[in-house]
Amino acid sequence: MAPPMTYTHDKDSSRLSVAPMMAWTDRHCRYFHRRLAPSALLYTEMVTTGAVLHGDRERLLAYNPEEHPVALQLGGSEPADLAASAKVAVDYGYDEINLNVGCPSDRVQKGRFGACLMKEPDTVRDGLKAMADVVDVPVTVKTRLGVDELYSYDYFRDFVGRVTDGTGVDTVIAHARIAFLAGLSPKENRDVPPLHHDWVYRLKQEMPHLTVVLNGGVETVDQVTEHLAQVDGVMLGRAAYHDPWVLARCQHALLGGGGPEAPEDVLPAMTAYLERLATAGVPVKHATRHMLGLFGGQPGARAWRRYLSENAHRDDADTGLLDGALAAMREVQAA
Repeated sequence: MAPPMTYTHDKDSSRLSVAPMMAWTDRHCRYFHRRLAPSALLYTEMVTTGAVLHGDRERLLAYNPEEHPVALQLGGSEPADLAASAKVAVDYGYDEINLNVGCPSDRVQKGRFGACLMKEPDTVRDGLKAMADVVDVPVTVKTRLGVDELYSYDYFRDFVGRVTDGTGVDTVIAHARIAFLAGLSPKENRDVPPLHHDWVYRLKQEMPHLTVVLNGGVETVDQVTEHLAQVDGVMLGRAAYHDPWVLARCQHALLGGGGPEAPEDVLPAMTAYLERLATAGVPVKHATRHMLGLFGGQPGARAWRRYLSENAHRDDADTGLLDGALAAMREVQAA
């Protein structure tokens, strides 16, 4: 595995990031997002400590060198397991280790990690410190505003203060919603609870020594800009997946440019990537499924999506798939 790029976790490096999203932000998705936003910090899907320590590490942890800076999100609660997993991640070259304290799914609760840990701040603190003590890359935490009955600004502030104090952790990513451990599905937990961006703003005001990154309900460049006037960074989630071109717009507006000028500009690099996959025997659909929204809002975008959806599974090694989808879109535009 290639060594990490020179990378320090500070306010500049946290300005734009893409959230860890299960079943979405795999290595192929991250490669695609890197083509759109060269300066964004990318996160893996959550990987449990049990999987890191006892599973197929190469399948779970391998990534493309071009993805740097890339952070591994861990799910777990036992300090010794978290520390051991963090050391494995550093050996693989990850630039940051992030602890998941926000996922509300039943499976995650049964494993005693994710959002249920908001009820156990000392457990979170011990886990963060255990990791920070054994690795030389930044350790961060991603949390909610509260969980179940533990929901107030005071609880959120005190939780953050408690889990960061004396741990060596100074970056907090806050999903600006409560999590309900029962009664709402994980999807509903991303939509139903009200957003409180103001709580995240207030946390930054009251704890200026922390790097505070806001997540939740952010969809446009203007919104990112507005939030950056109050906090150190913004993490895009579903918006970056369904409308990936927003990453390029953010790159140009906020991070000094360097990204593609138009969506079609990423196609040569992605076609070359499909060729790499085909040579390795990896079905190209694993990458093209993340590209459905690339031309969102443009005339012919539906034809682009339809072509990819209908043809990606027909030939696992069809490296001309993107050219065919682009031609289908152009045909609609010319009609």
